[in-house]
Amino acid sequence: MPASITTTLDELIRLKADARGFSFLPRQPVTSLLAGQHASRLRGRGLIFEELRQYAQGDDVRTIDWKATARLRQTHVRVYNEERERPVLMIVDQRSSMFFGSQRAMKSVVAAELAALGAWRALASGDRVGGLVFSDSEVVELSPQRSQSGVLRLLHEIVRLNQKLTDQPETVEHRISLNQILEAAVRRAKHDYLVVIISDFEGADAETQRLVTLLAAHNDVLAVAVYDPLGAALRGGHGMIASCRDATYELPAEASFSAAFQQTFVKRLDEWMAVFRGLRVPVIPISTGTKTVDQLREIFGTRRPHGAGK
Repeated sequence: MPASITTTLDELIRLKADARGFSFLPRQPVTSLLAGQHASRLRGRGLIFEELRQYAQGDDVRTIDWKATARLRQTHVRVYNEERERPVLMIVDQRSSMFFGSQRAMKSVVAAELAALGAWRALASGDRVGGLVFSDSEVVELSPQRSQSGVLRLLHEIVRLNQKLTDQPETVEHRISLNQILEAAVRRAKHDYLVVIISDFEGADAETQRLVTLLAAHNDVLAVAVYDPLGAALRGGHGMIASCRDATYELPAEASFSAAFQQTFVKRLDEWMAVFRGLRVPVIPISTGTKTVDQLREIFGTRRPHGAGK
């Protein structure tokens, strides 16, 4: 049985101390292990226009605004400042498909940990943090805020939906899909957001590709694929039961079933890795079997030049 069936607000708050040693906006390209050797680069912080002023000795000639210079008959330069913040939108999947785990924790718990670590890290960087947290029957949308109270509200909603997964399964006529949440994200993230999609991507299809394309056109997007090692290499045994929605099935014990299951899993995974590679969206594989923060530091670990400051 997994060590962590659900999570608590206290546990996610304690992760604040671990939200260091990695950055979702690294200087180096991010190469996903599951996406082959294709490197995707996040744009990082941009520049915002501050003022137009007369040229002064020592100004970079590349900043000269030639149209303004011609119009005003004096050399003028455009002055920019680095963006000090950016809105971060955490999309956190807490559907019933995430309520599975064979080792350290459920996929739903790992998703909650990822969201907490990312939110605390973004807040420490001075960014605004919001989210779309969803289950099979409920969606909570939180506007990005640059405050600890905003992060705590996000974590509270994640924990609330996470703990509801242990309730008796309810009959839901129309289950909320990943695509519905991505549609909401497209409406929310108009420009220069960092959108972090934390999910097992259950139900992803051609419409998912279209929506991610829209998101990635004007924002940075990270796809964090939460998976369980057993899901990648299922071994059927006599009497082993699997459930899907409201139905249950006894898995055959034949070796051919295990091989066919793994081939199907790998094929589906490869197809989606190819889709995200084509969109230049980094795909970050996170396993339920290893401590979440250790995986983040290994993939996103900041690499500072020798002798650089803290």
